[in-house]
Amino acid sequence: MQLPIRRPVVTLPDERYRAVVQTRRFLLDLCNTQHTPRVPKLIRDTARSMLRHYPSDYDMNRAAQAAPEVFQERMEDLHRFVAAGSRAAQEEDIK
Repeated sequence: MQLPIRRPVVTLPDERYRAVVQTRRFLLDLCNTQHTPRVPKLIRDTARSMLRHYPSDYDMNRAAQAAPEVFQERMEDLHRFVAAGSRAAQEEDIK
């Protein structure tokens, strides 16, 4: 059986930043019995364990300052437009 070929997904720096921040919020919600009352203890404990070393908002801000090509909290509309065009061109090259 041959596995399908997966094309790389080009993610913009602000999308990547948002994904990390939203994942942290999701893990925090899993730990909160009021937000997610019916989550099994094993899942809650695993989420809590993962959060122990997960990047905080401070860490994400520092990462965005140190490597804006990787993480950006927000992108200007023009920069986003150019990056999206670049991404579309890369996806065409992959096909």
